[in-house]
Amino acid sequence: MHEIVTLQLGHRSNYLATHFWNTQESYFTYSASEESPVDHDINFRPGIGSDGSETFTPRTLIYDLKGGFGTLRKINALYDMQEEQGIPKGLWDGNTAVQRQATINQNEYQRSLDEGLPPAPLSTETVRYWSDFNRVFYHPRSIVQLNDYELNSSLMPFENWDTGEELFSALDKEHDLLDRDLRPFAEECDQLQGIQIFTEADSAWGGFGARYLDRIRDEFGKTCIWVWGLEDGARNLREKHLQKTINTARSYQDISSQASLYVPILDPPAKLPSYVSLDRSSDWHTSAVLGTGMETMTISSRLKSQDGIRKTLREIEGALNINGNQKIANLQMSVMDLEALDDDHEKENHLGQNDLRIRGQEHANTMNIQQRHELHSTNASLAALDMDLNPGLSPRHQGRVRKPHTFGTAIINRGNNFSQLTHIGSDGQSRNQRRLVGIPVIETFNTSLLFPLLDSFPLIFGTEAHRPNSVAVRTSLSTTSAVAVRIKQIETVVSRAVRLDEREALSNSLGELIEAYEDGWDSGSDEDDD
Repeated sequence: MHEIVTLQLGHRSNYLATHFWNTQESYFTYSASEESPVDHDINFRPGIGSDGSETFTPRTLIYDLKGGFGTLRKINALYDMQEEQGIPKGLWDGNTAVQRQATINQNEYQRSLDEGLPPAPLSTETVRYWSDFNRVFYHPRSIVQLNDYELNSSLMPFENWDTGEELFSALDKEHDLLDRDLRPFAEECDQLQGIQIFTEADSAWGGFGARYLDRIRDEFGKTCIWVWGLEDGARNLREKHLQKTINTARSYQDISSQASLYVPILDPPAKLPSYVSLDRSSDWHTSAVLGTGMETMTISSRLKSQDGIRKTLREIEGALNINGNQKIANLQMSVMDLEALDDDHEKENHLGQNDLRIRGQEHANTMNIQQRHELHSTNASLAALDMDLNPGLSPRHQGRVRKPHTFGTAIINRGNNFSQLTHIGSDGQSRNQRRLVGIPVIETFNTSLLFPLLDSFPLIFGTEAHRPNSVAVRTSLSTTSAVAVRIKQIETVVSRAVRLDEREALSNSLGELIEAYEDGWDSGSDEDDD
């Protein structure tokens, strides 16, 4: 069935994953006359509830700190077992004092869902936790609270990479997290397509996730593993910013080396087009933008096979890792309101308003006519999308960097409003020819399934007067030389900040990543020209 198992590590990651699961739940159909284009078995597992009825719950593990789950209960309506009351008897038989955390009240949205009523509207004031806009029931085994640290604690902040490493090591030594948590979900799969991990990359969750990934890779050596690494896009004080940069560097070093594909994403994105109305202080809002791109980029891995066509995670990845060691990809996106854009001319203008062409003209003299035509087609197809969701360069570096070279690109079009693109350079011979003359390898996938805008989704695309029910989306993942430029910038910062005993290993690891994205191309930086 090509199942995918998900790991969610950290509070910000759970915001992103909640949008993902809400969208998956919306694809279910409940009428014999309707058939969903999505294969639900890929992301959902069948089970039996406490009343003997059949259930369908996500194949996911949700890790968060104490206080991070909000109103979400481990025991829910599907598994409404009697919870243990009182204090278990042990060696102590004296007087006991019970201290309980203050109860977090449900918001109106969750109460209306529980009562089967039309859902109350959500707002940035009523969404306090990711569970406040959650629409999905989870199996009790999916909920894993880490009680050693408390969310947003000023006394014991969960911010340092080493803290996350140490916590994972301690818990794994005591419980064997792979056996206790992940293995039960993996063993239910008939044919595991892959594992996707949402994690914060610039906090202690980066260290926790890196050590978890080590254990997974040891056990599932050849399994496809995609990691979505969230980086904080908010402004921070200098000391905190430096700590986050060091954590990010170690995520590049440790996570990207073990993952099949590592996609760093900025939360919130640095720049957004005018049609996106975003409250940057709301995790609910910012994760909705990221969720639109991430869910669309992977939609082909969940669709039912049509005429033998389904793009698995491994197949998407194959269009990106051209030289065998390019496992860090950039995510871009554009959104189109179907009702507001009616003619093809407007649509093309919308997608190409910031038209940054792919480099490759340097090799024009070595191309034959067909290759020149392919380069022209490639440039037309890869006009830059208007939302760049990956972390960019610092402002002082942006004006000093040349246009990056693209090695490989995977494009997903959902909705019939985008021009149909062809598969370019997917076979081995064509791939090598295009690489030699500097033309990117492109893989595309088109589906008519639109991205649904649910009642749990904030009003960021549209207005109160014009709120679309769904939108067409184009996303792309690309491996480009811009990765090398950013890692160089990070390496320059952290080489002066990390301890001497760590500096050489970290610099060497980052240097190897940089080389993978240069590979005959300069890094695109003019910094040394001054």
